[in-house]
Amino acid sequence: MREILANALDVFNRHSGWIIWNLFLAFIPFALSFWLYRRRSTVRTLLWWVAFAVFFAFLPNAPYLLTDIIHLIRATRSGYSAWIITLIFIPLHLFAILSGFQMYVISLLNQGHYLKRIGLEKYINHSEIMTHALCALGVYMGRFRRFNSWDLVSDPANVLLITLNDLTSKRPAIVIVISFIGLTVLYWIAKQITLGLFLRFREMQVRREWFE
Repeated sequence: MREILANALDVFNRHSGWIIWNLFLAFIPFALSFWLYRRRSTVRTLLWWVAFAVFFAFLPNAPYLLTDIIHLIRATRSGYSAWIITLIFIPLHLFAILSGFQMYVISLLNQGHYLKRIGLEKYINHSEIMTHALCALGVYMGRFRRFNSWDLVSDPANVLLITLNDLTSKRPAIVIVISFIGLTVLYWIAKQITLGLFLRFREMQVRREWFE
């Protein structure tokens, strides 16, 4: 039993060690979205704008987890037993991918809630589309150019130069556009499911209070 656990830990470290770190990076904008968009006050102080900048700098880390499906594909091709693939790789990787994307969905729902509160409800769809575009670009720069969110502060000139070069190059631009379309479609589906579950939960609460 001890040998099996040791092998499982080795397998996790080799192919799935990214999960905790990437989920942490996705959690940062998720947590910030509640402070930025769900707090009682709508006053935008200097601290609010700093947090807003950090929010958007780290937000692409959430949909970035979708691209980590490549780790699952590589792991399944590494010759491990069906039990390890079924009981370790698939559950862990799917959990990370789905959790990261769900944090992205909730973050944008919080953003829409804030826009509604300040009287800008008509711009919710526009803000979502713009966010998808920025995140598609961020995912591309992270996956293919290997930039991190903090590179925007530590090496902004290089990030800007390479980004502009990729946006004016045919192949990178096509990849970014395809990523944007995929992200938009997946977000719309996940948004409907999330809102449906939320409304169902509220309905159950109302019924429970009514019967009590």
